[in-house]
Amino acid sequence: MSDTEKTKKAIARRFKRIEGQVNGLSRMLDGDRYCMDILHQIQAAKAALTKAETELLRLHARKCVDEALEDGSIEDQRKKIIELVDLFERVR
Repeated sequence: MSDTEKTKKAIARRFKRIEGQVNGLSRMLDGDRYCMDILHQIQAAKAALTKAETELLRLHARKCVDEALEDGSIEDQRKKIIELVDLFERVR
């Protein structure tokens, strides 16, 4: 199994855990749990999403950007870099 496949599987497992966390949030709310407990779990889910995002960005840099750089196409290289800049611009 390639490093890319391993990373994708790890990210998929992380998404499953996040899905469980979010479902748990709904149950907590329905069960009238203490607001601070729910807020703590929201923070944990956000942190897990941030970690998944970081891993996916690393994968993108290792795979997609590397492929564009190796290909030699200036347009492909430019496109991959602009995609990253655009992503970070949207979250400001």
